Amino acid sequence: MTESLSPTTLPPAFADHTQLPESDGTFVKNFQEHPQSILLTDSLETTLQTLHPDGQYAIGQDCGIYWRETDPPERGAEAPDWFYVPNVPPLLDGEIRRSYVLWREYMVPVIAIELASGDGSEERDNTPLSRLSEAATQKPGKFWVYEQIIRIPYYAIYTIKTSELEVYNKERFPISALISLWNCDQVRIR
Repeated sequence: MTESLSPTTLPPAFADHTQLPESDGTFVKNFQEHPQSILLTDSLETTLQTLHPDGQYAIGQDCGIYWRETDPPERGAEAPDWFYVPNVPPLLDGEIRRSYVLWREYMVPVIAIELASGDGSEERDNTPLSRLSEAATQKPGKFWVYEQIIRIPYYAIYTIKTSELEVYNKERFPISALISLWNCDQVRIR
């Protein structure tokens, strides 16, 4: 007697940066985000070249950091105004990165910076991920995702209206070099 086995169906592979949206369609909230991100990147260029003579690092500006698969995909991503990831190639398979996908890379950004247009409450939102019903979930707050899920060691919020910089340090490393790059009226380290 011959027994036939039914073929095994594998789940689809996790998406990569070319398969995920690079934008959620929302507008940049203020005109200062883009120039400030460029200024920050340019001011760190010499230091980054010294730290990474092989060029193995990535800088993201308003790019999604995908931390889980969701439908729609944007619900499983946060897009900080600026972030830095050491020891990863700036290109993937010769292509410019469209986003940063944690389940493909495994390297966590060292720092994420938000340039807050308002009072910073959206950037300080510590609402945890919670399941509302069998099919629905509430989108967690940015701060909670950065700290609890992505586990970024440094998270900075620069409130444009008040020129205040808050730096949250998960691992208690010295951050004087970062602070010296910003011309701020107030700096709070947490």
